[in-house]
Amino acid sequence: MENKTLEEFIIENQNAFKYSSGELSRILNSIRLAAKVVNHKVNKAGLVDILGSAGNKNIQDEDQKKLDVLANDIFIKTLINREIVCGIASEENDDFINKVKKTKN
Repeated sequence: MENKTLEEFIIENQNAFKYSSGELSRILNSIRLAAKVVNHKVNKAGLVDILGSAGNKNIQDEDQKKLDVLANDIFIKTLINREIVCGIASEENDDFINKVKKTKN
């Protein structure tokens, strides 16, 4: 079995779907980018300032961890800045984040 990157898999398979618009590919690529940013920040900082409790509770009344809060913020910013989602739900946020695309006039 050959190892493939997510990007290679998406490129090879999206043409198999006649009516695909590329939106799912853009969302998956945004998730991939956010994961790389989180990985970079963890590797850069070591785990010195990222481990432990953040001092808050999440929607499930669990202690939030610093790494969870950092990753959550990065994923939200990445998805919203690329304007490919209309909203985001996360256990780290009490409320749904509503992000309606701006229409061009």
